[in-house]
Amino acid sequence: MRDFLLTDSDKTFRAELRDFLARELLPRAPAIENDDDWTAVTRAIRALGEAGYLRLMFPDLYRGPLEHPGLTHATMVSEEAAYLNYAFETTIATALSCAYPLYRYAQPEVRECFLPGILGGRKIGAIAVTEPDAGSDTSGMKTRVEFDAARDEWVVNGFKRYISNASVADVYVVYGTSNTDVAANKGMSAVVVPAGSQGMSFPRRYSFMGRRGSVVGEVEFRDCRVPANHLLGERDAGMRIMVSMFNFERIILGGSGLGVARSAFEIARQHAQTREVFGEKLGAKQLTWSKIADMSWRIDAAELLTYRAARLYDQGMKGRDLAKPAAMAKLVATETATLCADATVQILGGDGLTKEYGRAEQIYRDARSLPIVGGTSEMARYLIASADLPDIKPDL
Repeated sequence: MRDFLLTDSDKTFRAELRDFLARELLPRAPAIENDDDWTAVTRAIRALGEAGYLRLMFPDLYRGPLEHPGLTHATMVSEEAAYLNYAFETTIATALSCAYPLYRYAQPEVRECFLPGILGGRKIGAIAVTEPDAGSDTSGMKTRVEFDAARDEWVVNGFKRYISNASVADVYVVYGTSNTDVAANKGMSAVVVPAGSQGMSFPRRYSFMGRRGSVVGEVEFRDCRVPANHLLGERDAGMRIMVSMFNFERIILGGSGLGVARSAFEIARQHAQTREVFGEKLGAKQLTWSKIADMSWRIDAAELLTYRAARLYDQGMKGRDLAKPAAMAKLVATETATLCADATVQILGGDGLTKEYGRAEQIYRDARSLPIVGGTSEMARYLIASADLPDIKPDL
């Protein structure tokens, strides 16, 4: 790693983190990939939580050697975990995306009920946004979150899909329309729904081409009720919460993409230096070194953009100001991951297509989801263009 924007303390932290994951995640990675072993996932998460690595972005809750912990260090956790196993990393990234709004917007009693468990690695969190007609465009959201004043409860009705940690999470942050008389971005609310709540069900789990070992599925709500204090923030202010969550999530995804890209690149680099073809090393061939060069500079660019965005967050940048650097980090890092994964398979040739000769084919399958999850590459480009063209609204 180049670690351009990291201090000596940050680099020491990364080295310690890497050693920790080599002990706690690497031995479990084959079971996660090959056996869909959820127990292996939860044990590694528990180890991360007990070591304090899930508290890094909450400085007042952190108890460790770092003087100024923050999103920069949480992004390092994402990167190093994704380097070893991206499916595992999606589970902890989703849990932290749930922890973030709980920390910032939940009532104290609700926060205390769920947040310590997530940060301690004892509980799993999930975020329920996507629907059949609502992905990047949340204006199509049909889930309703309505207040029953007579019973002092919020009632949730709707159907969510592509929900990471569906059915295995202990708590869900659910977004839905609470006011149909105003624009969608002004009439959305977010509520906390504990696992086991009556009226919540999980129709199916999806099978993906990659990310084996992660759990992604559907969540349905039929007159699902939660107490009034389970509202996050204020009524009809869910869009603001969602935007702040997406900024955080996209920076974390920058770390995910960077980790996957580095993992692919290392496989390609080693192969290019050892494989002999037509009497010389494969890396001596112009078409191969061109691929290696393109992978290398793109990884550097992804690293710079990702840790710039994380640093800006840690320095206090929030909301719309952070949307562009967060989108840039996510766009470049995730598209770099897919490019590196593809180039690595090509450099390895037949070996890159088999499970018997290493992880290249796994990384190739895993990487393809990155430009889609957490907001598509197209949505990232829209956010960037919107910031650069403030006087017009780019046509989606």
